[in-house]
Amino acid sequence: MHATSSKKSPLVWAVHISVVLLVALWMFPTVGLFVSSFRTADQIANTGWWNSLFTQERQRPAIRISGDEKQEGAEFVIDGRLFRADNVVISKWGTSSREPKAYEPGDVADLGEGVSLTVAADGAFRLSAPQSFGDGRLPRVFTTAEAPPEFTFDNYRFVLFDPNNREGMANAFFNTLTVTIPATIIPIVIAAFAAYALAWMRFPGRSLLIAAIVGLLVVPLQLALIPLLKLHNDIGIGKGYLGVWLAHTGFGLPLAIYLLRNYMVGLPRDIIENARVDGATDFQIFVKIILPLSFPALASFAIFQFLWTWNDLLVALVFLIDSTGETTVMTKQIVELLGTRGGNWEILATSAFVSIAVPLVVFFAMQKYLVRGLLSGSVK
Repeated sequence: MHATSSKKSPLVWAVHISVVLLVALWMFPTVGLFVSSFRTADQIANTGWWNSLFTQERQRPAIRISGDEKQEGAEFVIDGRLFRADNVVISKWGTSSREPKAYEPGDVADLGEGVSLTVAADGAFRLSAPQSFGDGRLPRVFTTAEAPPEFTFDNYRFVLFDPNNREGMANAFFNTLTVTIPATIIPIVIAAFAAYALAWMRFPGRSLLIAAIVGLLVVPLQLALIPLLKLHNDIGIGKGYLGVWLAHTGFGLPLAIYLLRNYMVGLPRDIIENARVDGATDFQIFVKIILPLSFPALASFAIFQFLWTWNDLLVALVFLIDSTGETTVMTKQIVELLGTRGGNWEILATSAFVSIAVPLVVFFAMQKYLVRGLLSGSVK
């Protein structure tokens, strides 16, 4: 009987497998982006990121033979190396684009009129002929080479620190922090006061306010963009950091108040009533009792608000337009990179990973509070 009850049902296994698959589907693109951010443009163009840890065999662009001619007996010889790197190993080579793998390393290719060419596995070549090459055009060599895994920090240096890079992410990174941190703190502070009032203070119209907040949760923010921008222009704050902070605050307050109010309602009533009997004011109860006990709910909303504002593009385009680029956020910068550097996948991958690095750190640092705060704040 015990053995039968200890076996997991097929439904439990199905749930576990589904969770693993969902985690894998979420992790694979992130890992791929991270690996690609350290690869060169040639590697990204020829092989997938999952091959980055293995020796890769790929066809390289044609290389024109060059070098100084010297005479050895009755022959005229040009020798040298095809590659500067020492870690490249040639597996096949050829002299025609139609047969780029015609020869093995060490084979001698007859190019006609007594001209011969041999290429070694390390890229060393020897071109010989019975007459001088003069100013004639020398042959091209097509190679298929094996290269070991190669990673570089040059992408990050270019994206973050290169002073000649006008499309760098460093300025956009600090602009995004400037938008995100106040746009996360301001609604939390306002929502905490409002949630306490709606949860523990008695005043006329409280139920109507709660119903209105619940109704605002389903209103698309796109409906308010243009009227809110017009209001900002009328009162003189225009397009700038203050305008985008207030916009994010307004769009985030309904969810924040809803979560925090439901969480605070579930706190023990005896603690608050005893504090009032002891003479504590509402402000003292809020600061010394409610806020410490509500930290999981505050942290859960902070994660959502931080991720939302960090990854936002629409609100930034509407309320933070700057033709000089001084207030450009990272999401807008990446969109501009797609237009100007659509083929530079190594730059795009690095820029994209820089943009998601901070949200990942915030999420993993505070994830233990997320479920606690959501369950307590949304389920009564």
